[in-house]
Amino acid sequence: MHAGENQARTLGFCIAGAAAGSGNLGVRALCNSTIAGLSRRASGATISVFDDRKGVAPLDIPGAGDGCKIQRTGARLTRRWHDPDSFGHIRVALRLGGLNNATARAIRDADAILDISGGDSFTDLYGPWRLRAILMPKQIAIESGTPLVLLPQTIGPFESPKAIEDARRVMLGAAAVWARDARSAENMRTILGDRFDPAIHREGVDVAFLLPPVAPPDTAPLESLVDGQPFAGVNVSGLIWNQPDKARSQYGFKADYRVFLPALVERLARDPGLRVLLVPHVNAPADMYESDLRACRELHAGLDPAVAERVSVVSEFDQPEHAKWLISRAEWFCGTRMHATIAGLSTGVPTAAVAYSPKTVGVFESVAQGEHVADPRTLDTEPMIDALWRSFESRADARASLAQHLPGVKAKAEAQLDEIVTLAGGTIEIVNTQPPSAESAA
Repeated sequence: MHAGENQARTLGFCIAGAAAGSGNLGVRALCNSTIAGLSRRASGATISVFDDRKGVAPLDIPGAGDGCKIQRTGARLTRRWHDPDSFGHIRVALRLGGLNNATARAIRDADAILDISGGDSFTDLYGPWRLRAILMPKQIAIESGTPLVLLPQTIGPFESPKAIEDARRVMLGAAAVWARDARSAENMRTILGDRFDPAIHREGVDVAFLLPPVAPPDTAPLESLVDGQPFAGVNVSGLIWNQPDKARSQYGFKADYRVFLPALVERLARDPGLRVLLVPHVNAPADMYESDLRACRELHAGLDPAVAERVSVVSEFDQPEHAKWLISRAEWFCGTRMHATIAGLSTGVPTAAVAYSPKTVGVFESVAQGEHVADPRTLDTEPMIDALWRSFESRADARASLAQHLPGVKAKAEAQLDEIVTLAGGTIEIVNTQPPSAESAA
């Protein structure tokens, strides 16, 4: 609330970098967590989510508060500047007052643009086109005069001088910037130098720590896969599995993903008291390299027949909350996709990560689990198997450590959202509209 106001006013937000229609459940987790958190604090808010799909349409988000108007609006990087959903068209429309462009009007009318860069894409690690797509909504927000807030995300790494300078300009032009871990916060401090302002540039927590696990409508097919037995979950990344040469050339893998991951799965499956579930976390057509389900199926097909019957492939989930529900029930979880591992960590499940960028260890260190990160860029194939197996064997200690550290991390995540709503000019009056917990939904 602004000084002198006696009533809370209705706020407007735009969310960039977390498309509601993404096949990546991690991106959807960021979207759903942010919207649910905002709507619980800003009754009646208008929330527009930038999306790769065309046009404007209402969104139904689990846990969103009543009375909020939630919609997706087209906003994407394309060379077709005449397309109303292109960033180029949106940029021109804003300079002319909004005109007939729904996304430009949403930006013009918003109290803040909240940008999260997919959690880990504010970097030039994924190439110049991807970085340009990540930078564009930030630059448009700054040009429009609408306050820009960078939600908790990985900052960097940036290799090229131009990328470093672009990132610096964005962070200096933002009303607030949250890095999601200590390593990213240090990257931000280095890039900004003497322009670093601790009142603006802060260390935070990934918003998906607050995403609730919710049982899918029919749990019987999932229950039948384990038949009442404890299970370990393993997320197989299509990004890495389906393009092994790129894993070596772009990410610098020393270890062979297609060797150490099946070896780990077979070793887990030889435990007579344990089942293994292969869990996809990015939904994509089977002929696309991003498909986790394709990778899970190929891994399963190549397993030793003596143990393959103790391993099952889980079908793709429609909602990130449903995937989190399954992961929350695991005895131990190993993921390559960042937000698959956050689903485990945030529900207190002992979790290991296969890391292919600095983003992973920073998030794990935020909950005192840094020793459970295995990096195939520095470890060879056999040491990777050993490192992940040590994580499995120390799962009881990891569970106890998570129980100790998670309450503080989640409190920090809630405080971030309080600050964001206050920054946009609202007052905080939290309405409990969270969806059912994993226990009550099961």
